[in-house]
Amino acid sequence: MANDVAALTAELTDMAAADHRSAVHANSDDPAEQLAWRRLTARHGDRLNEIMEEYGWPTADLVGEEAARAAWLVAQHADRQLDVQRRALQLMRQAVSEGSAGPRELAFLHDRTLVNEGGKQIYGTQIAGVKDGAPVPWPCEDPERVDELRADVGIEPFDAYVAQFSVA
Repeated sequence: MANDVAALTAELTDMAAADHRSAVHANSDDPAEQLAWRRLTARHGDRLNEIMEEYGWPTADLVGEEAARAAWLVAQHADRQLDVQRRALQLMRQAVSEGSAGPRELAFLHDRTLVNEGGKQIYGTQIAGVKDGAPVPWPCEDPERVDELRADVGIEPFDAYVAQFSVA
């Protein structure tokens, strides 16, 4: 079992490293680069689904902080695999309620899943793009309460967050 968990830890961190290297291609003008990004995230999503089947949500207690964050990143980028995102969201929600995963990452995944389903986000974590140098967030369910909801899960205020995406 220890060898299995060590291999899983290494696999998850390798997946995140590959994700980081390839993320620049997500919004590339080159269709071949976009396709490579989609294929990578689909492979990772498929593998995360297998991992969740075998282990449940890969918590920091199981695989360490870095690999647990890697699992979250893979789920976050499984945009074309809503079944994987929904399953990750459900398992992560359970892990947060048990104190073995963080509410901040759960909030990001919750918003990402809602946006991918065509809904409005709760925490204002998802940016649709940048127009005229200004970030354009996806619509929020309750914009008046977004900073309160963000504070509850340890996310900086909306304006400070959105400012990171501004292009001068």
